[in-house]
Amino acid sequence: MNIYVNGRFLTQPVTGVQRYALELVKRWDQLLVEGREDREAYSLIVLSPPGAIHELDLKHIKIKQIGTFGGHAWEQLVLPAYARKGLLINLCNTGPLLKGNQIATIHDAAVFEHPKSYSFVFRNAYKVIQRVLGIRAHRIMTVSQFSKSQLIEHYRIHENKIKVISLGKEHMQIVEPDQDMLEDHGLVGQDYVLAVSSMNPSKNFPNIVRAIDLLQQVDYRIVIAGGTNGKVFGTTDMPHSDKVKLVGYVTDRQLKALYDGAACFLFPSLYEGFGLPPLEAMACGTPVIVSRNASLPEVCGEATLYCDPDSPADIALKIDRVMKDERLRESLSARGLERSGQFSWDKCAKQTWDVVKEVVRT
Repeated sequence: MNIYVNGRFLTQPVTGVQRYALELVKRWDQLLVEGREDREAYSLIVLSPPGAIHELDLKHIKIKQIGTFGGHAWEQLVLPAYARKGLLINLCNTGPLLKGNQIATIHDAAVFEHPKSYSFVFRNAYKVIQRVLGIRAHRIMTVSQFSKSQLIEHYRIHENKIKVISLGKEHMQIVEPDQDMLEDHGLVGQDYVLAVSSMNPSKNFPNIVRAIDLLQQVDYRIVIAGGTNGKVFGTTDMPHSDKVKLVGYVTDRQLKALYDGAACFLFPSLYEGFGLPPLEAMACGTPVIVSRNASLPEVCGEATLYCDPDSPADIALKIDRVMKDERLRESLSARGLERSGQFSWDKCAKQTWDVVKEVVRT
């Protein structure tokens, strides 16, 4: 059976969506190499546009570059032509409109719930593509029960067509921290609150800045790590504060160092399909504060302290509480480590591969 993977993610910077795709492909390869799945039954090929920025050390799964251009045009015109004789797996919210034999992962319905977080072109393209995928794809995978409810509401996808499969966290546990990151930004031996995400308006970074400015005479600051993309995200009106340090896009090793060194992790997001950064932070033993919105209670359970994302005063109160209470930090760290143990990429890979086999058999 020819199975193709939409490898457009190999050309994109890593956010949670690309992380999911990268980790899944690597662990599918492990399943095949270790003989936990029948490697003689499937020919699995990742089809990539030119300009890949990620390298995968795969033993069984092949990577093939096709076409001479990339982007949505590659996905809609080149990809379906090469994948016409097999099953196509799309892992990053989009896929070709004219391909019938395919599976797709749609992570959320953010373009409906928070349209101003995205550029006009991006959100409208996604609305069309995801509606069509909801109709044409054999199965839709998503990352939380919350996202499943959103796909049913906004795309009218039948609930029996959707499979919920949680993400994993081991990628952040095995990476070696880059301690130069802390030295370069003057963070060695310093207390700081860490916030991590792409500069998407729904991540609520302005209220983080407003919250820290409400705290008087504190001897710590907020460190915000994350890149931006004007073609994807709407504009964020970020207020200025001397208590906030923006470090921009970071590598995995730099991010691990930031997690390890943080006194706590803050994630007051307005909307999440899953919420990978809090899970990463918990897996690193970092105390976590998150909003009680969307999928975050589903992922974090009782392992975090919750805040009202619309209230800078409440965010400030929760920061102050965690930073002043060492016993609370120790408790949150222990609960976070326990909670994160319930999520794994191996489990995610096995469950998603079961969906693939189910479609192949039908």
